[in-house]
Amino acid sequence: MLSSLLAVSLCLLTSFVRAGSDYHERLLLRPLPQNALLASFNFRSNESSSSFERQNFRYFPRSLGQILQHANTKELHLRFSLGRWDAESWGARPWDGAREGGTGVELWAWVDAESEANAFARWLTLTNALSGLFCASLNFIDSTKTIRPVMTFKPEGNHPNMSSPNLHLLHGTLPHEVVCTENLTPFLKLLPCKGKAGISSLLDGHKLFDASWQTMSIDVRPVCNNDGSDCVIEMEQTVDMVLDLDRSKRPRDNPIPRPLPIEDIECDTSKSYNSQDSCFPLVKTSEPSWSLSEIFGRPIKGACPITGEEGENAETVCLNVPAERNVDIKTNGGYTEVPRGEGLLRCYKLPSRDDFDISLPEQTLPTPLLLPQPPLTAARSINGHGQERGSVQAVITNPSDYPVSLIYLESLPWFMKPYLHTLRASIPGAPASTNPIKETYYRPAVDRHRGTHLELLLEIPAHSSLILTYDFEKAILRYTEYPPDANRGFDVAPAVIRLLPSDGNPNAPPVFLRTTSLLLPLPTPDFSMPYNVIILTSTVMALGFGNIFNLLVRRFVAVDEIEGWQPGGLTGALRTRLDKLKARWFGKGEKDE
Repeated sequence: MLSSLLAVSLCLLTSFVRAGSDYHERLLLRPLPQNALLASFNFRSNESSSSFERQNFRYFPRSLGQILQHANTKELHLRFSLGRWDAESWGARPWDGAREGGTGVELWAWVDAESEANAFARWLTLTNALSGLFCASLNFIDSTKTIRPVMTFKPEGNHPNMSSPNLHLLHGTLPHEVVCTENLTPFLKLLPCKGKAGISSLLDGHKLFDASWQTMSIDVRPVCNNDGSDCVIEMEQTVDMVLDLDRSKRPRDNPIPRPLPIEDIECDTSKSYNSQDSCFPLVKTSEPSWSLSEIFGRPIKGACPITGEEGENAETVCLNVPAERNVDIKTNGGYTEVPRGEGLLRCYKLPSRDDFDISLPEQTLPTPLLLPQPPLTAARSINGHGQERGSVQAVITNPSDYPVSLIYLESLPWFMKPYLHTLRASIPGAPASTNPIKETYYRPAVDRHRGTHLELLLEIPAHSSLILTYDFEKAILRYTEYPPDANRGFDVAPAVIRLLPSDGNPNAPPVFLRTTSLLLPLPTPDFSMPYNVIILTSTVMALGFGNIFNLLVRRFVAVDEIEGWQPGGLTGALRTRLDKLKARWFGKGEKDE
């Protein structure tokens, strides 16, 4: 039963956030192995489509709504991500990876336009406006970083004219973007309570960006009834993070983690090298103690006043722990605890104006913490050496008992030119005639205009691994196209993997997986040479300009026009100067006497 805790909790959370209130928020807390904690914040607001068109915003943020209207955007998905999800230790991803983005910033949207050129123009309008709204570099998503996916992404909302040719899907990434607090602040301003009350009061930049892994997502989509009536514009904001409990519990006045004194460390005395000056830390089998005020630095500042208060919307905080785990609630107001999912979840209704804190003491559980296995694991790397060519290798493993079909998407920069004829997909142990590639979509790059777009439909048998490789060539950039840290390399966006449902149900929730980003070294020129050229050119210009200027401003006169000139030539002129100096100094001496 414990192995299905995370899956059941996320399913329940999904059903909660799709309830019928205009605004709802929910926090899911899930302990993970190695003293880690998954905190999943979810905020959902609804606005009727008629009010949205009249710009009569109540819960939907006006700043974002006007941007979407101006750019004719029908559906929007924006991701800010940092770190790497450790599937081996933490198990399956939250939300099945649907609310997760690649490293940096990832954006895709459906834009209504009459042509591809008009759609791209509105896409640029959207990225520039979102760049200013979220204090990010989204304005750098130009044509070289934009693709038009064909198979990977499907709309989550209800679009009556989905088959219309006027609806265009565009996708862009910024893998080098650094996500920080200046992106969190506008994210919180989109919420009705703006981080002052409710679960959003726990969101602090010092804790969020100190996490081992974190992602912030914004999803805007139209949602309609089965008959296509009563449509609303739904906005869902999600913040997922994995916190290290020991690191998060250190006080704010100790920003630099310092090791504990050796007398405060519990040592494993069974080790042969244990002594007074050396210690091997003891691995604890008990669940560590923690509380919201310890790991977030503050308790929850009461419930958000506009949160739904009836039915399943009443519970705002859910704790995903075994039934035998002890939980203490600290608050001066009234609260309600409701078990959900056959006791797998403990959900709490927050008090209106009083602080709310959850505390879990250290406890040894009779059964170890089990995690659901991820449906797929993927690793991607750059191979080869030299400054001209290289290769990419992706290893996708299917640990399940049934074959899976997936879509593999890569968006490569234009200066990384793959050779499609070198594309190979092999399954170790399978017959040589087996071809796991069922369908291929390839759009080659155009220098300085667009990047490479590659989509593959793959099939992997049960308990098998697929090895995907291809060669590429590195382009030489102009020296003005290199960033200040050119020797570091160039970031390549992560590959996006989407699992297709085994039963072929198109309405099944999407399951996504993203690999880590790549660091591509390119041939880098000697940037000291432009400096040397500038210095040499400046020296030549100074010498030439000085001589010409001297000739232009100097006044040439005849020798006999010089005052005090005597016919002795240069000797006479020097004698005249000397006589003047003698008269000046010796004349002063006579006056003084």
